[in-house]
Amino acid sequence: MAKAFQKIYTQITQITKATCSVKATKVGYDELATVDGKLAQVVKIIGDEVTLQIFEGTEGIPTNAEVIFMGKPPSLRVGAQLAGRFFNAYGDPIDGGPVPEGEEVAIGGPSVNPVRREQPSELIATGISGIDLNNTLVSGQKIPFFADPDQPFNQVMATVALRAKADKIILGGMGMTNDDYLYFKNVFSNAGALDRIISFMNTTENPAVERLLVPDMALTAAEYFAVSKNEKVLVLLTDMTSYADALSIVSNRMDQIPSKDSMPGSLYSDLAKIYEKAAQFPSGGSITIVAVTTLSGGDITHAVPDNTGYITEGQLFLRRDSDVGKVIVDPFRSLSRLKQLVQGKKTREDHPQVMNAAVRLYADAANAKTKLENGFDLTDYDQRTLSFARDYSENILAIDVNLDTVEMLDTTWKLLSEHFKPEEVNMKKEMVDKYWQ
Repeated sequence: MAKAFQKIYTQITQITKATCSVKATKVGYDELATVDGKLAQVVKIIGDEVTLQIFEGTEGIPTNAEVIFMGKPPSLRVGAQLAGRFFNAYGDPIDGGPVPEGEEVAIGGPSVNPVRREQPSELIATGISGIDLNNTLVSGQKIPFFADPDQPFNQVMATVALRAKADKIILGGMGMTNDDYLYFKNVFSNAGALDRIISFMNTTENPAVERLLVPDMALTAAEYFAVSKNEKVLVLLTDMTSYADALSIVSNRMDQIPSKDSMPGSLYSDLAKIYEKAAQFPSGGSITIVAVTTLSGGDITHAVPDNTGYITEGQLFLRRDSDVGKVIVDPFRSLSRLKQLVQGKKTREDHPQVMNAAVRLYADAANAKTKLENGFDLTDYDQRTLSFARDYSENILAIDVNLDTVEMLDTTWKLLSEHFKPEEVNMKKEMVDKYWQ
C-alpha cells in the first residue's frame, strides 16, 4: 500500500532485462522503491532520469506500472535482539521469530577512516590448528578462504563460528542451497551457540541480485557491535564468488562492457568496499573478515581471487591430502601477513620457532616424495620426514582437528621429537631445552 507523501510515478520510459527508467525528482542514489509491487533500488541518476534495478527482474512489468519511492536506502534495525537470529538479504527474519527492535541504520556506509584504526594486535583463535599454528588470524584482519567448489568450506566456516574466540560471529551466506542453510541452522542450534551468532542468508531460491545486499547487512550488524558495544566481531562470508557472479549478472543486464572473465570493471572497488570494513578500533572493538572464494577448476588467476588477493592480507587454502584422506589447510599456499603481530606475543614464546621448523620439515617431506615418485632411493632422513608429514597432516593441519593454541604447540613438539633428533629441527637451543618432549 502506498503511504501519504510517498512519490508515485506511472510513466516508465525504458525497460531492460534488469532495470527500468522513469523521470522523477528529489530521489536519492541507492533509494528503495517498488515497481509494480517488485522491490527495486536506484542505481543511476542523470538529471531527472532515474534508473532502478529490479531485484526479481523486469518480466511482466508494463510501461504504466506504478513506481513508488520509499525515501530511504536499504537499512537494518541494529540492537541486542539481532543475536541468535536468521535473516534474509533485506534483514527480515526467516526463523519464525519476531521482527527485532532497534535503531534503523542504512547499510553500505563508508569504510572506517584509517586514522581511526589501531594496528591489529589481538589474537583470533579459531580452534582449527592448521590456521592457528601457521596462519594465525589477527583481529581487524581481512583474509579469504580459497577452496574448490567440492571442498567442505561451509563445514569449515561453521566450525570457525563455533570455536572462534570472538564476542559475536556474523555469517553472510550467498547463493546457498537449502541444505547449506539448514546445515548451518542445525549446527548452531545443536551446539547451543546461537546467542552469539547472527546469520544473513540468501539461498538459490532467492533472486541472485539479492546476494549483493548480504555483505552490507552483515557488516552493518558487525559495526554496531564493534563500535557501539566494543566487541570483537568475526564476519564469515560464503561465498564471494556467488556475490561476484551476481555483480556480473547485473552488469550484463545493464549492458555494461564486461572486463576480465565477464566480471564488471568495478569488481576491485566492489570487493574492496566490503573487505576494507575490517578494522581494529581504538575503543577495543574489532571487525575481522574471513570470506570463502570458490575457485573454478582451481584457477587462482580468475578475476575474483586475483582482485581479492590485492585487497586482503593473505589467504587460506584448502586441499585434500591424499596421504591421510583428509582436507587440510595447505601450509605452502596459505599465508597470513599479520601473524607476526601475535605469534610469540599473544601466544606462547615458542610459537614462531615451532611453526618454522614444522613447515620446513614438511617441505623436506615434499622433496622426499618427489624423489620417491622419480625412482630415487630414500635416505633414513627422507623416510622420517615422510612419516612426520603424515602425522603432521593428520594431527595438526586437518580441518577436523580441534586444539587450543597451547595444545597445538605441545602436539607439534611431540611430533618433532618422535621423528627427529633435536639438532635436526634447527631451533634455538633454549627452546629445545625447555619444550623438547
